[in-house]
Amino acid sequence: MATHLGLYSSPSGTITLTPSTAFHGTTPCTRSSVLPSTVNSCRWVSQVPSRFRIKKQIHLKSSNGHPLNAVSLQDDIPGTPPSRKHVEPQVVQMSLPIVEPVSGKSTLSITVVGASGDLAKKKIFPALFALYYEDCLPENFTVFGYARTKMTDEELRIMISETLTCRIDRRENCGDKIKQFLERCFYHFGQYNSEADFVELDRKLKDKEAGRVSNRLFYLSIPPNIFVDVVRCASLQSSSKNGWTRVIVEKPFGRDSDSSRELTSSLKQYLQEDQIFRIDHYLGKELVENLSVLRFSNLVFEPLWSRNFIRNVQFIFSEDFGTEGRGGYFDNYGIIRDIMQNHLIQILALFAMETPVSLDAEDIRNEKVKVLRSMRPLQLEDVNVGQYKGHSKGSKSYPGYVDDPTVPNDSITPTFAAAALFIDNARWDGVPFLMKAGKALHTKRAEIRVQFRHVPGNLYKRNFGTDLDKATNELVIRVQPDEAIYLKINNKVPGLGMRLDRSDLNLLYKARYPKEIPDAYERLLLDAIEGERRLFIRSDELDAAWALFTPLLKELEEKKIAPELYPYGSRGPVGAHYLAAKYNVRWGDLTGEDS
Repeated sequence: MATHLGLYSSPSGTITLTPSTAFHGTTPCTRSSVLPSTVNSCRWVSQVPSRFRIKKQIHLKSSNGHPLNAVSLQDDIPGTPPSRKHVEPQVVQMSLPIVEPVSGKSTLSITVVGASGDLAKKKIFPALFALYYEDCLPENFTVFGYARTKMTDEELRIMISETLTCRIDRRENCGDKIKQFLERCFYHFGQYNSEADFVELDRKLKDKEAGRVSNRLFYLSIPPNIFVDVVRCASLQSSSKNGWTRVIVEKPFGRDSDSSRELTSSLKQYLQEDQIFRIDHYLGKELVENLSVLRFSNLVFEPLWSRNFIRNVQFIFSEDFGTEGRGGYFDNYGIIRDIMQNHLIQILALFAMETPVSLDAEDIRNEKVKVLRSMRPLQLEDVNVGQYKGHSKGSKSYPGYVDDPTVPNDSITPTFAAAALFIDNARWDGVPFLMKAGKALHTKRAEIRVQFRHVPGNLYKRNFGTDLDKATNELVIRVQPDEAIYLKINNKVPGLGMRLDRSDLNLLYKARYPKEIPDAYERLLLDAIEGERRLFIRSDELDAAWALFTPLLKELEEKKIAPELYPYGSRGPVGAHYLAAKYNVRWGDLTGEDS
């Protein structure tokens, strides 16, 4: 079922915009479990026949409170004629100062720069296909791959077809959908610093756009040292002349504060800030996006979200594999730059921020920046770094980090880091925020663990013995794998005696929501297309995040701090346990209860 917007004239002469509904035979893409009453937030309004372009932006809000992108109201793409069955419209009053007919139609052109790379093959093209499969892309769209590898259109289609999959619940038309999607995929060979090659790309894009209003999205799936060359060429030679142009930039965003500011300054020579979408795919994870919903829409949690009730918060990221071929790239950055400075610090900012004025992107990002600016820069004594070494388990041997042929033999780049951070504001004063990230550990997981304070004057403390940690509640938000939210509580074991047990109130997503959870890249690509910036990183956020880590990184490198070695497949270096104990904290993932 799709929603159409109609123009009506009220008795007062004011033009009003009202929704009407028509059935199209396929279930439209939906972005929430509650469908909005005024507009479907995922099926494009551009699929609705329209003879008008609204010259001034109209700000509508969907049921989740986010403003809809006004650009989509300019689209004019034929769709199935609307049903004549009357549906009582819900009128949204607004003035339309200037309305004029337009003959053009709009189209979306997505160019994946670095199309031959692993990220494009494994994540970006499959995410674009998933959006197409769920009817989340406009009727008129094309996808171009751009890279230095010589390839034909057909070779590109063969390459990306190997990674395309369909949603489990609608697999019956998978083959047809893949074929239709691949027919919209094309390839352009060119150099990343050649304006002439981007002129030729522009010509091909115009051929496919066929005179329509062109909206263009460039995804830079390339190393950061060539970001600026591509942005310069694309901005000068391949940007849209009558629609919007947006650029998605992948991390890393520099190596420290200076290089990050230099990159931002260079990009802004050719783009406005609102054209730059700095992507951190962890912000598109389902459980991360649910974080603010859990806190702000449940009365049971928000009053507890402060130093008065929370003893510590832990952000844990672990992988059960090493660099394995990516050592050359990783050795340039290390685990702190690769994981902590972006993924984990962004999640921490979302977790700790004050209630934003609204769900508008700028209001949310303003609150995140306040958190980051309230944090103390990291000190060396509050950090433990490690590096995995070779280890044999049974008949199988696991290589150490420096055994990777792409890594220097004398490398001291950390593959593990644990840190204690503090937020100096009224809500969080004195609460340790512990981070831990590492490769080649005993398990793969990403989670947030909130450990609450002890119950004062607990009547049942004798039943817990000397281990008071067993008497405290813990909220666990497991981001991956097996997404879940569970709360550890104390409970009486059934029977005649008074024996207490620690039990879980468990929301396991795959049990409660059997439908496949969309990949983070799907959500973020769709947001970029719709102009929604809530989950993307603003330049001042980036500056504040780097300000926390840059002094530490410089000290580690200048003093050549040797990382503590830990065996491949272990729980990490012993120093991480001492760091936690310094603040009277026990890592929640090492208790054995849910490892």
